[in-house]
Amino acid sequence: MPRVSFEHITKTYGTLTVLDDLNLAIDDGDFLVLLGPSGCGKTTLLNLLAGLLDVTDGRIMIGDRDVTDLDPKDRGLAMVFQSYALYPTKTVHGNLKFGLSASKLPREEIEKRIAWAAKLLQIEPLLNRKPGQLSGGQRQRVAIGRALVKNVGVFLFDEPLSNLDAKLRTEMRLEIKKLHDQLKSTVVYVTHDQIEAMTMATKIAVMNGGVIQQFGTPDEIYERPSNLFVAGFIGSPAMNLRKAKLSVAAGKIEAVFTSGVRLDVSDYPFAHPPLDGAEVIAGLRPEHFTLAATGPVAATFDVPVQYAERTGPDASAYFRFEDDLLALRVEPDAAARLNPGQSMAVSYIKGKANLFDARTGQRM
Repeated sequence: MPRVSFEHITKTYGTLTVLDDLNLAIDDGDFLVLLGPSGCGKTTLLNLLAGLLDVTDGRIMIGDRDVTDLDPKDRGLAMVFQSYALYPTKTVHGNLKFGLSASKLPREEIEKRIAWAAKLLQIEPLLNRKPGQLSGGQRQRVAIGRALVKNVGVFLFDEPLSNLDAKLRTEMRLEIKKLHDQLKSTVVYVTHDQIEAMTMATKIAVMNGGVIQQFGTPDEIYERPSNLFVAGFIGSPAMNLRKAKLSVAAGKIEAVFTSGVRLDVSDYPFAHPPLDGAEVIAGLRPEHFTLAATGPVAATFDVPVQYAERTGPDASAYFRFEDDLLALRVEPDAAARLNPGQSMAVSYIKGKANLFDARTGQRM
């Protein structure tokens, strides 16, 4: 499968800069997710790759070909749109065939590809139906099939699951991931849903304001967010972010909160030697708190319960700390025993804190 690279890509609309000197390389066979909030530039980047928009500056490479100025049909890509974009008057078979009609392929090859895609996507019984007779999940399978029959090296997905209900989203997420594992194709997938990104991607590019904030594997981005934006965007409940000052004395390093609570960060892998008194933002993941510490802890917080949320097998509790709430992930049974106003001692596991420079927002 071909490698895809964006080199110094800029996209402007008059005085508005949507993408600014963006560089990104997607390796052969990667499942890359472009993740970010609405307006961050992820769909614009996908459309530039597809040839649906013109690049203002820079170039796009697919393999060893510069495709920056090529027509979409000449780029060797296939795209699955958010809205399915199926022809309502054609059957499923007709929709799958339509993209191949101008390819000058032998009829036998076209039918072979349609049969292969239909079997792979389990839509063989639907070939004679029209889109109006299909469910949302079935329509999405047909849209994916229309891309598959083109037999290209790079597949583009533009928020393909956003129109589906929660159950279908989960099912289709697994189906798309399974397809990628079978075909080993290069995939570029746009979404604002972090669950889709974390479960499907081999690599994630987190975007905001037309800039790639962090690029890496799902685990790298979750465990070691490069800045405050990524730290706050990835995770549900979101990472707790609190102001603190570093205390460096007698071989011990602590992040001291306004309330006086001291978080031991002596084992933190600082990129540069920490300075006593430096202002930082401490990032504390909800799942790294514990109500009953059994191992080394970095800090203990004596905090009152505000409320708890149960969502079946998961639960979150919220405690008042300083002028904000502290989110913890807890066992559902424990959440049921928490009473608003009840004061509890909760501990944070040693070695799990994230620290960011309060001035730049970058990881320390």
